[in-house]
Amino acid sequence: MQTLQPETLKEMLDHSITNFPDNIALAFVDGQSLTYSALDHKIENLIILLRKCGITKGDKIGLLGENMPHWGVTYMAVTAIGAVIVPILPDFHANEIHHILRHSGCKAVVVSEKFVDKVIDADLPGCKTLIQLDDLRQIMPQNRIGKFMDLLRDGEREVNKLKESAKRLAGILPIPVCADDLAAIIYTSGTTGHAKGVMLSHKNIISDVYFTLKIQNMNECDRLLSILPLSHTYENTLGFMLPLSQGAAVYYLEKPPVPSVLLPALAKIKPTMMLTVPLIIEKIYKTKVLPKLEAQGIIGKLTKIGPIRRQLIKLIGKKLMQVFGGELRFFGIGGSSVSPEVEIFLREAKFPYAIGYGLTETAPLIAGSSPALTRAQSTGFPLPDVDIRISDPDPLTGEGEIQIKGDNVMLGYYKDDLHTAEVMTDDGYFKTGDLGNFDKDGYLFIKGRLKNVIIGANGENIYPEEIESHLNRQDLVLESLVFSIDGHISARVFPDYEHLDRIFKKENLSQTEMADRIQEILESIRKSTNTNIASNARIHRIIEQKEPFTKTPTHKIKRFLYTSDDTGKQKS
Repeated sequence: MQTLQPETLKEMLDHSITNFPDNIALAFVDGQSLTYSALDHKIENLIILLRKCGITKGDKIGLLGENMPHWGVTYMAVTAIGAVIVPILPDFHANEIHHILRHSGCKAVVVSEKFVDKVIDADLPGCKTLIQLDDLRQIMPQNRIGKFMDLLRDGEREVNKLKESAKRLAGILPIPVCADDLAAIIYTSGTTGHAKGVMLSHKNIISDVYFTLKIQNMNECDRLLSILPLSHTYENTLGFMLPLSQGAAVYYLEKPPVPSVLLPALAKIKPTMMLTVPLIIEKIYKTKVLPKLEAQGIIGKLTKIGPIRRQLIKLIGKKLMQVFGGELRFFGIGGSSVSPEVEIFLREAKFPYAIGYGLTETAPLIAGSSPALTRAQSTGFPLPDVDIRISDPDPLTGEGEIQIKGDNVMLGYYKDDLHTAEVMTDDGYFKTGDLGNFDKDGYLFIKGRLKNVIIGANGENIYPEEIESHLNRQDLVLESLVFSIDGHISARVFPDYEHLDRIFKKENLSQTEMADRIQEILESIRKSTNTNIASNARIHRIIEQKEPFTKTPTHKIKRFLYTSDDTGKQKS
């Protein structure tokens, strides 16, 4: 394991290229694979192309595409020459993508064939280079691409200019890249709806990689299966940079991770490490584990007996490990809180999970632990060399805003000094906007977002996330969102319609009867949930959410999209 921290991303990768040239670095599960030596060769070839296109230090390069080896090639090539990568989430609407490319001032875009339609009509006056991610080939003027062609309408003359520029550049030494240089601008699409460009330096990203290695080791024998978008900082730093720094292998799926695709991939790769979000493991629990624990007849009765239940859970845990390939030693969960019921199962099943806490602005990890040191409902300890303080803690609970200082804290928001100043304290701490506290052993507990807190009638804090956690434990609840209206706590609930359909089919109900039954079920859920929460946090009413909530890339509900009326529809 490399422990001496390098200065730049290129230096970090060079260590693995030198020491593990024949190890697989990036690969498709059933397709293209690149060893560290081949990765180095691909990066150098792309650097040559970028320089021929006039790209130099400080230029912004957009990157839009699905997870693939060439995504990593592009990221490392761009940052190696001191240019700035602008990773864009594929789920973003075309209008959002156009805004990001314009706001960041991208001089080039690397885009996969699958998403080229999202940039085809972009009005980008400063962008004159388009490279196809799938084969890292420049799309020349004769391959007419909407308004990109308009910018290159004098095609032959422009190509000649590029050739002349390349000749001039050939005799110029590259500008040195430093630790404090800007490496990436990452545009977030959070739960509040205000997208900002987070500026991360080489030092920010590398620091987070090496801070993380101090709590969870990784080596050249590890294999990761990547199922989260690389354009999100969580997967980018921990599922891409971290393994590349240690000579490990990262595998990608060529199709969405539905069971028919994911299960064979797990069996083939036998990953030792994976990163995921709560929604994924909670879905596995509700659809695969819970039915076994609630089986009818003798088994169902036996599972209520403590020792027998624990033995059964261990057995299910072993089978779950086999589903994941049998060699998993680290299963990271981040992005939002995990259902207490699911975490209890994971702990009893001896499944090697660990929960982390972080934000895009902190590159991202702030706190975490190894699987052996997890504590229920905690996000672990602060990373070594990361200073976490609780601002203005409540005298009784110790809860307050979590604030961070460390080399992993962003440079600021791009072209947005006002918001940057708002999130930084006078003494240099980043204000996360999250509420939390520490227990006596130093474990960090997240209570919820400061902006989401509901102030009760007596002035007490009520955390919607805690109520949602109780709601989501109900068998027929897939998702929920809690908010306050007219001084009362309300909730939107997205039911498990597949389960309900099976029930209604047996009962042969009409559409009207189904609607009435759903309302009865929601009322039952409300009453049941209220018996398990404090009186000041009880739910006044539940509204049926008829479609899944719109979410961020880490599967957190975009709260700002939902009105407080009875329709359960999004804002237009």
